[in-house]
Order: sequence, then C-alpha cells, then structure tokens
Amino acid sequence: MNKVMSNKAVIALYVLPAFILIVALIYGPILITGYYGLMDWNGIGAMTFVGLENYTQLIKDAQFWQSAYHSFLLAFFSTLSLVPYLAISLILAGKIKGSDLLRKIYLIPMLLSSVAIAQLWVKIYDPNNGMLNSFLTMVGVENPPAWLADTNLVLYAIFVAILWQYAGFYIIIYYAALKGIPESLVEAAKIDGANPVQIAYKIKVPLISGVIKVTVVLAIVGSLKYFDLIYVMTGGGPNGASEVIASYMYKKAFDTFDFGYGSAIAFFLLLITLVVTWITRKLTASEDEIQY
Repeated sequence: MNKVMSNKAVIALYVLPAFILIVALIYGPILITGYYGLMDWNGIGAMTFVGLENYTQLIKDAQFWQSAYHSFLLAFFSTLSLVPYLAISLILAGKIKGSDLLRKIYLIPMLLSSVAIAQLWVKIYDPNNGMLNSFLTMVGVENPPAWLADTNLVLYAIFVAILWQYAGFYIIIYYAALKGIPESLVEAAKIDGANPVQIAYKIKVPLISGVIKVTVVLAIVGSLKYFDLIYVMTGGGPNGASEVIASYMYKKAFDTFDFGYGSAIAFFLLLITLVVTWITRKLTASEDEIQY
C-alpha cells in the first residue's frame, strides 16, 4: 500500500475526480458570476461587455449599502446570540433533569423548512389574528404594532425568527463539544472547590474555544448571505426596510432581469464574505490552543 501511495500518478488519479468536481461545482460558477458582472445582460439575449460599470454603479448604489447594513446587523445579532446558546448548552450538559427532552425540543426548528418557519412567524406576527398581538391585547396593550408592516420593527421581528431557527443548530454543536470534555477535569475542579459558574467560565468554555471560534465564523458568514426566511416573510419590504444583500441581488437578477448587475452584487457579496471571514479569523486567532 505504501508503494502504491508513493506513486504520484496514483495519487493524482485519486485526487483528480474530486478536484474536477470542486472546480466544476464551486470555483467555476464563482468565476462565471464574476464574468457576468462585467456584462449588460437580461439573462436571455446577447451580452454586452461593459467592463467595471456594474461594479462602479454598485459602489454608488445607496439601496445596496442599506441592504449591506441590514446584513451586517443580522451578523451582529447572530454572533451576540451565541452567548445565550452557549449558556443553554452548558446547562443541558450539566446533567439536569429533562435535558434530553429539552435538547430535542431545541432541535425542532432545524427539522422544519425555512418556508414553513416563515409561514409560522407570519401567522404569529399577523396584526389582526396573530398570536403575539392577541397576547399583547389580552395584557392591556392598546394598538399593538403591525410587526411586518412597520419599517422600524420589521427587521428586528425577522431577526427573532432567524435566531429561533438556528438556536438548535448552535446548541447541539456546543453540547457535543462540552460532552467531549473529560469528566476527570470537572471532578478535579470540584474537589478544588470550584463552583459550577467557575467550572463553566474557567474550564469548559476555554476548552471549547476552538469550536466557539468556528461558530462565530459560521454565524457571520451565514448572516451575510442569508436569504430565504426574509424573502418569504416580507420580500425585503416594506420599502426595503428588511432588504439584505442576497434578497437585493435576487430582485435585480430575477425581478428586473438585470443579470449583469445581479451577478456583480453576488460577486461583491463573495468578496465581502471572504474579507469578513479573514478579519474574524485574525481577531479570534490565538497562539496556543488549549489541549487536554
């Protein structure tokens, strides 16, 4: 076997199919998208080369930067939400009664499609018959807001639905990482007199810091390219109040049939995501990863 694997031709033969698939399915479409961004094209007729015109127009597009602000706002709240997710995971991993049932309950949103979740929250936020406004009316709130029609509230109302959708995903990741910590370390800390908060803060969290960094990157990148729930619930409205980069790109490409400009937005989104990911990795990098 060692003789076979030392043969470079054999290694190339093994690697080549996966390499071709990656180039064809990932890097190829990225390059093509960047190329289409240099064109004036309605998606059907002939393409006209316009150089960097779409990209310069994008830089001056106030609506694009507003949608980018909303995407970054979602990334901020998604990252912030990791703190309560981690706290819940620490509690669930602490052998409390009913932790198995609670873990399964938190996973339920992960089993639903984004469209089903969007329809569920649209019903909850319904200004006339929705569960939320019915509750507010019951406790004495007069004229409860029209959550998805109010330009000041709609973005945050959708954020709640998105954070609820991904709660189970991050809780399970943290829970699995916490379960990998040797019990002997926790027992030794207890013998030394550490209380549960000190054990969590000084032992468990540092030991899973690598996993936390990965989830931070996942939360930020996932938020920057988020699309489905927002598009189904509001379509980016009203008046662009809930527009994000991905929904703005979709509208330009498929509603106004400006595929050249839509491709430029998509390629620019990729560049933004790469830069933000690199910055996040730099900010969260540490010289010594804790080993156990």
